[in-house]
Formats: sequence, C-alpha cells, structure tokens
Amino acid sequence: MSTVLTRPPEAPAAVEPSPAIPPAERRKAGRLSYVAHQAARAGWKSLAVVLFLTLWEVGPLYLASASTRVFLPPLHEVLAAGARLVEAGQLQSHLQASLTRSVSGFGIAVVTAVALGLLIAWYGWLNSFLNPLLELFRNTATLALLPVFTLLLGIGEESKITIVAYAAFFPVLLNTIAGVRTVDPLLIRAAKSLGLNSFRLFQKVILPSAVPTIFTGIRMAGTSSILVLIAAEMVGAKAGLGYLIVNSQMSFLIPDMYAGILTVSVLGLAVNALLVALERHFSRWRTAVGSTS
Repeated sequence: MSTVLTRPPEAPAAVEPSPAIPPAERRKAGRLSYVAHQAARAGWKSLAVVLFLTLWEVGPLYLASASTRVFLPPLHEVLAAGARLVEAGQLQSHLQASLTRSVSGFGIAVVTAVALGLLIAWYGWLNSFLNPLLELFRNTATLALLPVFTLLLGIGEESKITIVAYAAFFPVLLNTIAGVRTVDPLLIRAAKSLGLNSFRLFQKVILPSAVPTIFTGIRMAGTSSILVLIAAEMVGAKAGLGYLIVNSQMSFLIPDMYAGILTVSVLGLAVNALLVALERHFSRWRTAVGSTS
C-alpha cells in the first residue's frame, strides 16, 4: 500500500490591522462633511440670485443701449448710491421711519387678530355674527381705503400705522381661526378629562397646536405690512423708504431710487427670516415630539 505524501498547509499571511481612527478625528471629519454639505446647499439655493445680480451688472453695461442704462443703471452704481445715502445718514432715517410705522401697525394687528381669532374659533355664535362683516372688509383692497384713513386720521403717523394694521390683521385672523379649528378633538377631550379649565385648555393645548398655522398668517402679514406701508409712504409722507423711492424718481436720481427698492427687498427678507426663526422657537415641542416617535 503506497503512502501519499502531502505538504502541510501554509500558514495564512498575517493581515495587518487597519489603524483605528481616533474619535476626535471622526467627529472632525463628520463636522467638515456637514459644513461642506450645507455650503453646497446654500450655494445652490443662492445661485439664481447670483445670476440675477450678475445680469443686472452686465446687462446695462454690455447688452443695453445708452438710453436704457440711464433708466436701468448697473448694480455697482446702485450700490454706490446706497453707500452715499448711508454716509449722508438719509437711508438710516428713512429706514427708521418705515420700521417704526410697520412694527407698530404689525404689532397691533397680531395682538388683536390672535385674540379675536381665538374667540371666533371657540364660540360659534360669535363666528356667525362677525363672519359676514369680516368677509366684507377682507375682500376690500387695503390701498383702496388709504384715502379714507388719510381723510379721517390725516397725513401723519396715525393713518400709516392704521393702514398697516388693517393690512396685517386679516391674514393673522384667518389663520388663527383655521389653526384653532384644526386642533385634534381627541387632545381637547383628553385635556377636559384631566380637569383643565378653559384658560388652561387654551394655554396648554389649543394655542400650542395652532402656533404653526398662526405663524403662517403672521409671515403673510409681515410681507403685507411692508408692501402696504411703502405704497402709503409714496402717496403722502415726508420720510420713509416709499418716500425715498418716489422722491428719487421725481428728482431723476435713478440710482438712489433703485437703492431704496433694494433696501425694501433686503428688509423683507430680514423680516421673513426673523419670523421663521420665531416660528421654529415656538414650535420646538412639535420637533421634539416628532423625533421621539
């Protein structure tokens, strides 16, 4: 019987273990990746604005005639005019006048509209009584009432604050009513079963649930208040961004006019960003609940 000689199996080659990445470096790499991702998203979102501003700069210089450039100056001339207005202190004074009026009217509208909206949504008889009147005024153009406010309140600050409050009132009111009516009835019944009185029910259940819808109306009202105020300042005012725009146009200071328009746009963006931040702050409980589910 023959014997078969076999070679002993070779030992596998030793594999060197990969060096472990320290936790600090992993966290740093994760932060860098997150920052790069956010930067890419911000760059993509702002690309359209950058292209528009580039076209504004290049178009009047190379794509338009000389006569068109008089009425549509390039962006650098507008920015230079804005810088001159800032150095002279004019832009700050006009901006302060507009902000004072808009904040006053907007604040009055938010307080009264939220309070009235909660009452109308909670008491059906009050809704049936006031709804026809509210529908009448809601469908009346705000600027159509500007002569009425001017005749009754004069050309001073009262008429402008009142028309801003009127313009901002209805978006907040309607969204407050909608927000209260969309609260889950199970939450209301559960709160009542726990013995909460009406005030605590509003404070703990209804108002927090309605906050996102209310803030939608507040954001709409913020935009409306600025637009209506600018139009009101164009008609009868001696200060404000609207007065700056129309006075520059009548004085043929076209770059100053565009500087005022650009300031209004930046102001609108800033107001919207502030309201979004406030909405996130007051709606944090919804995020917390969603993250735990």
